[in-house]
Amino acid sequence: MTPNVCVVGAGAFVPSRRVSNARIARAIPGWPAERIEEKLGIRERRFLWDFDESTGRALPPPEDDGHIYPATNTDMCEVALRKALEGSGVEARELDALFVVTCTPDAPHFNHDAMALHQRLGLREDAFALVVDDGCGGTTYVLDLVKKMMAGGRFRTVAVVASAFTSPLVNRDVYLDELPPGPGRTKALQGYLSMYVFGDGAGAVVLQSRETGADGAGILASFSGNAHGDLVIRKGGGLLKLPYQAGRSRPADMAFVVDGFRVARSYPEYMHKCLETVLEARPDLRGSVKRYYFHQPNKRVMDAFVSREGLSPEAVACNVDLYGNTSAAGMLILLAEDVETGRVRLGAGDVVLVAAVGANIHYGAQLIRL
Repeated sequence: MTPNVCVVGAGAFVPSRRVSNARIARAIPGWPAERIEEKLGIRERRFLWDFDESTGRALPPPEDDGHIYPATNTDMCEVALRKALEGSGVEARELDALFVVTCTPDAPHFNHDAMALHQRLGLREDAFALVVDDGCGGTTYVLDLVKKMMAGGRFRTVAVVASAFTSPLVNRDVYLDELPPGPGRTKALQGYLSMYVFGDGAGAVVLQSRETGADGAGILASFSGNAHGDLVIRKGGGLLKLPYQAGRSRPADMAFVVDGFRVARSYPEYMHKCLETVLEARPDLRGSVKRYYFHQPNKRVMDAFVSREGLSPEAVACNVDLYGNTSAAGMLILLAEDVETGRVRLGAGDVVLVAAVGANIHYGAQLIRL
């Protein structure tokens, strides 16, 4: 028998608050609602926090009201992870490591969100807890890392949680500013376009090394890589760009600003590389993939890629038109929703493919038999 790294549980949390294009366009003026849907294919997004349309500012829930849950990034991650653990039958104390993939943590330092989850779920003292500061390509990148670590025998059970928390970022002053032209970029980048794209959510998977046989369940092929390019720019917060460094910062430095042109150009290149690399490892399964879970920068970009690759749209999971771009969490949310509805079943032998590219630049893919 050959030990394989198996996906034994999946869970997700998506806020119930629906934010229409009309609402976000009133808060952060730039494009009208109709143009947002036309260009991005996004009709609405989900936010955990509400916002004031007249001021264009996020409205955090009161800190002294313990009845509001979830209210933070850590809370969303906790809900998703608890669901994944419950579905897997794995106890939290069995986890050897916990990785939280996010670029929107509740606190930026000292692995805050991962350590908070470690404490809340009662993980063992010797269980690792790390935040990986990454965006859209981070989940598949970390899954490849974890698979290789588990293959070495040190870890038997690992949880990977990914999240995106956009709603606290709603700020008209920040997202109506622009980034001036820079190296390799002749035009300014508008901050408001990024606020139209993203939504909140968290997803989680539990991975376990199990004896399943040479062609049983598990991650059958895995791959990740690095390239270099500013697909998403956020200059603020670093030592050279702290807000109080006079003359070194501007409002847009605190925004996550997407370079839409570079995303549209790089997405098909790296996503094709991801698909071909993992499928070349198992050419016998090329026609057996039941479901594809891709990073969804926006619906137009992803639909164009699906068409270019000749994939059946029905086989490609999609929720970006209703949830917005949930960054690193997107693929795990899609998988968890399919498991919940029975579209795919853990332990049933369904073959799925997960692929993503993003941030600056991480990319990767996994071919998995569930």
